[in-house]
Amino acid sequence: MPIINRFADLAEEITEWRRDIHAHPELLYDTHRTSELVADKLKAFGVDEVATGIGRTGVVGVIKGKSNGSGKVIGLRADMDALPLDEITGKPYASTVPGKMHACGHDGHTAMLLGAAKYLSETRNFDGTVVVIFQPAEEGGAGAKAMVDDGLMDRFGIQEVYGMHNMPGEPVGSFHIRPGAMMAAADRIQIDIEGVGGHAAKPHEVVDTLLVGAHIIQAVQSIASRNVDPLKSVVVSITAFNGGFTDNVIPQTARLRGTVRTLDAEIRDLAEKRLKEIVPTIASAFGAKAEVNYLRDYPITINHAEQTDFAAGIARKIAGDDNVVTDVAPTMGGEDFSFMLLERPGAFIFVGNGDSANLHHPAYDFNDELIPVGCSYWVKLVETAMPSS
Repeated sequence: MPIINRFADLAEEITEWRRDIHAHPELLYDTHRTSELVADKLKAFGVDEVATGIGRTGVVGVIKGKSNGSGKVIGLRADMDALPLDEITGKPYASTVPGKMHACGHDGHTAMLLGAAKYLSETRNFDGTVVVIFQPAEEGGAGAKAMVDDGLMDRFGIQEVYGMHNMPGEPVGSFHIRPGAMMAAADRIQIDIEGVGGHAAKPHEVVDTLLVGAHIIQAVQSIASRNVDPLKSVVVSITAFNGGFTDNVIPQTARLRGTVRTLDAEIRDLAEKRLKEIVPTIASAFGAKAEVNYLRDYPITINHAEQTDFAAGIARKIAGDDNVVTDVAPTMGGEDFSFMLLERPGAFIFVGNGDSANLHHPAYDFNDELIPVGCSYWVKLVETAMPSS
């Protein structure tokens, strides 16, 4: 079953929505304009219920089918927030807000789910209820958790939940999915080092926090190379090293920051344990002190087997067998849809964005050719899971 014809007709209108959102990016929970736009459109579509302020600035729409004999309730989620980057695409609809841009395609995700909501509100050719979820703060703010903590699943009776994300470098409209671990847990680390500061010309009189930090950076790489089974995955990346302020003073304190990515709960525990063992020991060897603050941020995104098989079947109806990959390699990127998958069975799927810049790059742009594909996927998922009698 190919692209739904109605979305060929709606593509230009949905593209206009997408480009309007793109031109007005908002960060984290500060998605007030986008949230209002989404809520207004859902009301104009005739959605049965529109709830705002879920998880601070999230928006939820409830669409009832022609009947509800099945009693099924399915949630479909899109993210709305942008990234703190300056856009360099030069597009006519480029960001109008300095330092902010939609560099991950959340503008497209929102537009596609709005398009699906419009169609489902018009046709209601399903037996059950659809809950469309528009989430803020995916980019580091755990907006999915905020919506879950605000009662999303229980309040709207959601039984299964599905998510979608574009994937640059893959053919437009191709789908990529796998059961089990799909994306990594994304944890944050902060290492605070205290030594003895002093004159840079008298290093023998100080405990050099920068030297200690350099040794810590080298030592934590042993977690991946010597502590973890080479057939399993872990990333420990130190991404910031802050210390000192001038050329002739060795600083009293320094701070390292970074991330840990894992695809396995036991490896996640091991990485945290080893960091907390290695860091203070290295510091102590130099006469310094060091403390690790390990923040467990986004959990592993784990697709449920039954829902993954179902989602792959829907993708085949849209794109054909040759354009659906069901054993895509996991990615070490993180995704807060994981919080929703901890609450309800479901699946997260990637859809090809074509030959575009990578995600989180200032030259990235969502490919509007993808809009009819994504909209069709959402609609066919609903109509197949809850067929109208």
